[in-house]
Amino acid sequence: MPLKLLGLLTLLVWSLLARAAPAPTSAPMGLQRDVVFTEYSPYSRSTELMRRTLSPLAVQRVEQSPESAQLRDQAIDLAKEKFAIYVPPDMPAGGYALLVYVPPWEEAGVPKSWMHVFDQHGMIFVTAANSGNVAKILDRREPLALLAAHNVMQRYRVDPQRVYIGGFSGGSRVALRIALGYPDLFQGALLNAGSDTLGDATRPLPPADLFRRFQESMRLVYLTNKQDYLHVSMDLASRHSMQEWCVSDIHAENTPWAGHDAPDAITWSHALGTLDGRDRADEVKLAQCRSRIDQDMNQQLQKIDDLVSGGRKDEAQKLLYEVDGRYGGLAAPRSTDLQTKIDALH
Repeated sequence: MPLKLLGLLTLLVWSLLARAAPAPTSAPMGLQRDVVFTEYSPYSRSTELMRRTLSPLAVQRVEQSPESAQLRDQAIDLAKEKFAIYVPPDMPAGGYALLVYVPPWEEAGVPKSWMHVFDQHGMIFVTAANSGNVAKILDRREPLALLAAHNVMQRYRVDPQRVYIGGFSGGSRVALRIALGYPDLFQGALLNAGSDTLGDATRPLPPADLFRRFQESMRLVYLTNKQDYLHVSMDLASRHSMQEWCVSDIHAENTPWAGHDAPDAITWSHALGTLDGRDRADEVKLAQCRSRIDQDMNQQLQKIDDLVSGGRKDEAQKLLYEVDGRYGGLAAPRSTDLQTKIDALH
């Protein structure tokens, strides 16, 4: 059985088992510090992270590199990691909501003023230590967030329709990367003073099936202080990019406060309420938007094919790198097939 197909089947079985598993009855409530988790997830495997968050040609280069033999199945040693969790005392009838938080700082903590907000929303909050802006994204920040989500969902009864990813500043930008790659786990992303555009080498699109789900079901809430001018500008560019890529469930929350600061409790509560909503995508507009993207992408791929047929290797390679960076998983497997053709040219 092909490795990719085997991986997809493994993820499907794990997802079904996770949803069917009974929730523990004796898990602690309230604030918990220095929590050590023990369970690993197929979602956090290095190969799965690469498949979802790197472009197909970038994955191909990693797999063909001498270092690929040293690639660990799980980049994180959970026995060495610490997390902070806050669990409200009262669980909603449908199960807790869950917010996995990617911080820009190194310590794992929960602001005291936020705790009663989580009580109001019936939401568990979890964050990892040593997952700040100085940490590596693919090797630490992303797998730590995924492992946090997995372990909390094993310990508590969590509503799978209310599982969210969020962060502040640089952590918010990582949260967007995770949301883009894992729309089958997260239903929304809270982007607090940090966001990016889509479709370049550092933020490639995931495989087509995942991106379609992102377009259809992901709610994005942008939360930035009005006088945090740099990040307000980044939010505007990011929201415009989302619309260009057919993502429509977008909401902006600009507070009047100054500076690049995390929100107060009132603002935080309002943003979480917005995160909990849903806007159904306009199926006609979505189909038209997707058709536009497919047409543009296929024209570029055909141009590369024509360059290959004409023996113009350097031009074909340059354009293929551009297409791979912009369209990512949407262009596969045609992009990787073209790379094979280019490599065969003398």
